[in-house]
Amino acid sequence: MNGFVQVVKELPAELASKEPFKVDCSKRKGLFDYVETVLPSLLKHRYISITPAMSQRRDRYPLYAKAALCQACYSALRLTATLEKKGSDLLEAIPKPFLSLHLRFEPDMVAYSQCEYSFLSANSTQAIDSARGERKPWTGEQARLWRARGKCPLTPNETAIILQSLSIPTTTNIYLAAGDGLMELEGLTSVYANVFTKSTLLSGTDFENMHGNTKAALDYYVSINSDSYVATYFGNMDKMVAAMRAFKGLYRTLFLSRRAFAVLTNQGLNGNLLMEALWKIHRDDFVMGVGSALPDCFCEFKL
Repeated sequence: MNGFVQVVKELPAELASKEPFKVDCSKRKGLFDYVETVLPSLLKHRYISITPAMSQRRDRYPLYAKAALCQACYSALRLTATLEKKGSDLLEAIPKPFLSLHLRFEPDMVAYSQCEYSFLSANSTQAIDSARGERKPWTGEQARLWRARGKCPLTPNETAIILQSLSIPTTTNIYLAAGDGLMELEGLTSVYANVFTKSTLLSGTDFENMHGNTKAALDYYVSINSDSYVATYFGNMDKMVAAMRAFKGLYRTLFLSRRAFAVLTNQGLNGNLLMEALWKIHRDDFVMGVGSALPDCFCEFKL
């Protein structure tokens, strides 16, 4: 916030002895406008305390205010000291240089997608069926259209094929940013042997006692500091990692195209023809900045 507002650790003496006028914005419904509701109280009382609103209008903010808000949020986003120490130790243990790969092919992920895979192992198929519940997979023409829209998670083997099409050497060090229960991993490790995970890099006791959110936080920390970041999905973590990497000036970030893989393989492409087509599509995506775009507040105004 430096250069925009003055931030102090302690109130001036003339204010510290007074009771601030309270403005509660948290219970207001709909889009909230600070200019209309809070500014009049601030101008009148000069000393107020506010409870922030969860949703608010930003269309009337001047560009410098949008930039200040956005950059302040990104600059302030930090892990706790304990987590950051764990993340730093994990980062130090990974052979350099390395690529961080966010791979999503867990049973619940596949079950939620409602996609059918006919070539999985019996154990993987059983795990997916157990996770499906009432969400039955699409069949027939609906299944084809769903896959063509890029709705089906890439398998580890499909991921390896795309990485090879991008001329990523099979000797590349890969940190696997993934949740527990990842299926069919041998489809990736049979091609890329230098794959490292949290479980192989952290001590057994430390890893076993680790909560799922802690593991995700470590994946985030490693991914925003990796030499390259590749994601097979476009979830909340991927968006946050991509934006933070762009904020830090790290632009080797790429989202693999599930849609392109589905469409090209459905057309019967394989071998070198499939590799060339995948390379061209991902090259164009990278040139267009897919996965590397900053939020509007960074693009609209240069601080």
